[in-house]
Amino acid sequence: MKLLINEVLQKVSNAKTKDQKIRLLKEHNTNALRSILIANFDESIVSLLPPGEVPYTPNDAPEGTEHTVLEKEYRKLYLFFKGGSSTLKQSKREELFIQMLEGLSEGEAEVLILIKDKKLGKRWKITKACVEQAFPQIQWGSRA
Repeated sequence: MKLLINEVLQKVSNAKTKDQKIRLLKEHNTNALRSILIANFDESIVSLLPPGEVPYTPNDAPEGTEHTVLEKEYRKLYLFFKGGSSTLKQSKREELFIQMLEGLSEGEAEVLILIKDKKLGKRWKITKACVEQAFPQIQWGSRA
């Protein structure tokens, strides 16, 4: 069974050494995981959502049974960042973000809220340097 993104981040965070963290990132490498790490660590990617708390109702379905997962939803992340969709009204963008959060497990929703403010590293012990070593193919500072 595939781990949810927040479960992967927790495993990586719990790893004792940088080498173990890199190995775990490579082991769980998916487009979704890389996209989330890029959105969080790449300074050229700017969120169009208001910073801070998000007024949404957490999905209380047990982990693994929720309606959707970041593994599928990550393709819509471009809607929430500068350069992604300039025609989308801000109110609609925020509404779509809340809908996405409410469809995810609480853990995966937390991941999205943290990346919008570039604060993933405050919750999980993962650094940009570690991500760069795990995924040297990532082109930072450009659309990846």
